[in-house]
Amino acid sequence: MAVPKRKTSPSRRNMRRAHDALGANTYVEDKDTGELRRPHHIDLKTGMYKGRQVLTQQED
Repeated sequence: MAVPKRKTSPSRRNMRRAHDALGANTYVEDKDTGELRRPHHIDLKTGMYKGRQVLTQQED
């Protein structure tokens, strides 16, 4: 079994973990409704995706 010869210092350990943080979500303004939505996701209010109707609109 492989065992490290030396203890990893906290500085080196934290440098390795520097790339593990999650980035903030990006949002784009919808051309039709003007509301923010995630790119490459269906607009749940209108049911549109890439200019075509994908979902039927829900009644309140």
